[in-house]
Amino acid sequence: EDAVQDALVEAVRVWPGEVPRDPKGWLVTVAWRRFLDATRADASRRRREDRVDEEPAPGPAPAVDDTLQLYFLCAHPSLTPSSAVALTLRAVGGLTTRQIAQAYLVPEATMAQRISRAKRTVSGVRFDRPGDVSTVLRVLYLVFNEGYSGDVDLAAEAIRLTRQLAAAIDHPEVAGLLALMLLHHARRASRTGPDGSLVPLAEQDRGRWDTGMIAEGVGILQAALARDRLGEFQAQAAVAALHADAP
Repeated sequence: EDAVQDALVEAVRVWPGEVPRDPKGWLVTVAWRRFLDATRADASRRRREDRVDEEPAPGPAPAVDDTLQLYFLCAHPSLTPSSAVALTLRAVGGLTTRQIAQAYLVPEATMAQRISRAKRTVSGVRFDRPGDVSTVLRVLYLVFNEGYSGDVDLAAEAIRLTRQLAAAIDHPEVAGLLALMLLHHARRASRTGPDGSLVPLAEQDRGRWDTGMIAEGVGILQAALARDRLGEFQAQAAVAALHADAP
């Protein structure tokens, strides 16, 4: 019935211009097409409703963070360490070419060329050999330092990623880097004055230091040093711990 009514409405719209030679046949054909269209639409709607009924109840999405995996992939063995760091900072860390150039103390154009070469090097390469831990640690420390400078606040993100790496990899230098970041970050609020100028250690307000973060950093450092595999970041963290203990 609905299809016939649609056909009649269509006839009122079309016939004033030109009446078909077989009006009855025209109406039957149009009505049949309308009927098929309505039948298909109804069947499609029913299928969608059935799929919704079969879907499981919504629940919390799993917390998946693949950022660290991306750091490792960008630190590919086919790249030099400096190129791997630059590419990772640009592609994963979110830093601009200018910020990376400032971190390396090179002209922006030079850094842009370095990043472009790194992209060409890994183009089409199978990422089945992720970069080594030392390269990833250098990347994380550069991200932390860039965030600490205040231009882009990435220090907290670098600490989060290093915590994640320390939980996944039993490596004293990973622990050393995490301790170093925590010990520096604990004094962040007191290291610069209202005008942005650096405040010497002797003049820093100890009341603004995060003592809980300092204690955590010292504890992580002591556990790493006890393994007797001293590395660069553990040594720097030991110096930072002495600064944090200064009267």
